[in-house]
Amino acid sequence: MPMSYLINPRQQNLSPELIAQYRTIPSSTIGHFSDHGFLRGIKPLFNDIRMVGNVVTVKVFPPDGSVLREALLLSQPGDVLVIECVGDDECGCWGELRTLAGLIKGLAGVVVSGAVTDVSALRQHGLPVFCRNVSAYTTRGIGAQGEVNQPIRIGEVTVHPGDLVIGDDDGVYILDAGRAAELLPDLLAKEETDQRRRAEFLQKLEARRS
Repeated sequence: MPMSYLINPRQQNLSPELIAQYRTIPSSTIGHFSDHGFLRGIKPLFNDIRMVGNVVTVKVFPPDGSVLREALLLSQPGDVLVIECVGDDECGCWGELRTLAGLIKGLAGVVVSGAVTDVSALRQHGLPVFCRNVSAYTTRGIGAQGEVNQPIRIGEVTVHPGDLVIGDDDGVYILDAGRAAELLPDLLAKEETDQRRRAEFLQKLEARRS
């Protein structure tokens, strides 16, 4: 491993029970309470997408993408790689082969503050992927520089290893463990209220159509 890599051990600050409860909560429900932790400009790569998991952070310095191998090696099932691309956000650092490796590892998804490639294959394989751009120009295995499980910056949001990430068709939120626990009761209550109102509206709509 190159000495210029900075790699910390994997962290998990959230209980499996808390993560499981967030699987029922859309990102837009979080958005009713705050924009804090919302990753502006990060979009889903395909439709009907859902991702909840423990964050493993990666800092990539394109065109050098080799540190992603180290991140994949230390990740565990249910983790989400959250990747900051420093300098060139038009150089695709994530593609089909890394997606297949991620599926074998059991990743819950990937968030790239930068570009991905092999878009058709990524959609076919179905691993949740969120990104800023797509590109045919890609990183390569230089092995000179990279970081894993260090704090990263995506837009205005600082992301730490062990944070919670929630992503779906509407976008991506990052919550630290304390914030995730604090928000949960209000989020569950709003989901319950919204589901009841949805059922009422659908009943009225059905009555109007009949």
